[in-house]
Amino acid sequence: MVVLGIGAGLVVWKNKVGGHAATSFNSISQSEVELLLADVAKVNPMVLKRFAEEPELKKQQLENLKQLLAFASQAQKEGLANEPNNRQELENIKSEVVAVNYDKEINKDKGPMPPFGFIGEDQVKQFWGEGTQPEQGFFASLKDKIGLGARNHELDFQKFLDTKVALLKESNPQMKDREISEEEKTQAREFFAKIEIYEKEYDDKLAAGQISQELQDKVNLQVKLQQAQFLARLYSDKLAEKVKVTDEDIAKYIAEHPELDVTAKKTKAEEILNRAKAGEDFAALANEFSEDPGNKDPKGEPQGGIYTNVTKGKMVPPFEQAALALEPGQVAPNLVETDYGYHIIKLERKGESKGPDGQPTETYDVRHILITTGVKDPEAPGGREVPVKVYVRQKLETEKEKQVIDEIVASNNISVPEDFTVPEVTDEQIQEMMKKQMPMGMPQADDSGPEVEAPADEEPAEAPQKK
Repeated sequence: MVVLGIGAGLVVWKNKVGGHAATSFNSISQSEVELLLADVAKVNPMVLKRFAEEPELKKQQLENLKQLLAFASQAQKEGLANEPNNRQELENIKSEVVAVNYDKEINKDKGPMPPFGFIGEDQVKQFWGEGTQPEQGFFASLKDKIGLGARNHELDFQKFLDTKVALLKESNPQMKDREISEEEKTQAREFFAKIEIYEKEYDDKLAAGQISQELQDKVNLQVKLQQAQFLARLYSDKLAEKVKVTDEDIAKYIAEHPELDVTAKKTKAEEILNRAKAGEDFAALANEFSEDPGNKDPKGEPQGGIYTNVTKGKMVPPFEQAALALEPGQVAPNLVETDYGYHIIKLERKGESKGPDGQPTETYDVRHILITTGVKDPEAPGGREVPVKVYVRQKLETEKEKQVIDEIVASNNISVPEDFTVPEVTDEQIQEMMKKQMPMGMPQADDSGPEVEAPADEEPAEAPQKK
């Protein structure tokens, strides 16, 4: 979606009071998909090349499109599109899509220019009624009564700005107490005027039959997809609640799957804890039994389970609370359980140092032995171990999400084409795209030049080591 940023974090779109008939998101035709791909071919032909070479990718994109439309349709069903701010934003999207595409069409042969750059200052002033002679008599009175002219533009703009600020604060809590500056308001006002100017020109030409069918189809498709994206984002917030997994769900799943039971690991951890409390060398026990990857230095040498100069607040709360409840030299009397497993803890030192802000902060040195309760996802054998509760939560959320999405897609009867024609991509198109993406000043390959070999006595430079 094309947007205008006007200052620190404030992003606005044009909005207009009123609206058109609600868009239907239940289907997308083969011709619409192919129209979309024709646009993609102009800006990123590599994507189309992958479509042609990877049928599974093509299938996945159709599935993603189906889900997008289903979410948008469900949002309409549940009334999200009728909420005042959302309703105005949908109209807002339509207006901007019209203006942006009209701008590109009428100015395509005039050279590079920022969006709406060909709208002059005099046109903007005329839109706001600045620098023009006031109308007299009957027509002026009629305009005042029905709210036409610059006065109505001001009302529309204020509603637009209020709505956009409200939506921004809803989506970004950090903006809750943010007030826009006069400079931001001026930029938004100019942007609003330019959208209105081009949208009116488009509508007037459309009514007069002067807009090509190709441009109409392109505008209508972009409106549908961008409105769908907006509604789908709204609905995804509701979906997050529907797929939430509780601690009870996790405990029930673990109880039903004995292979995830950690009783044996807990028994092992308790045996090590008893040895540590009996006075055995804690560092030696850590080197022998700890499954904490942080117990190894970069060379792979064990470190006796030590963590030095730990700032208060850095470790997970159960671990830190147990450590700071001890006096230096003491071993925690009980196992400490976290999502990572079972911890055996010995406090070495309590102290104080300066934090990043220069203020004093509590620090401590601690040794610990970890018996991990992590598991590997059998569907991702190359992945890392994760805590068993994290694994179960992710698994249940994924299953629940798939079930809910399938139900939403089925209940909304979404229709997408089973197949579509992917435009052919030539090597020339790809090369042209790469040239456009190449930074200015970067030398390009030239097959006609001589080959240059490095001197025989020079070694190739070593790659920098990762820290």
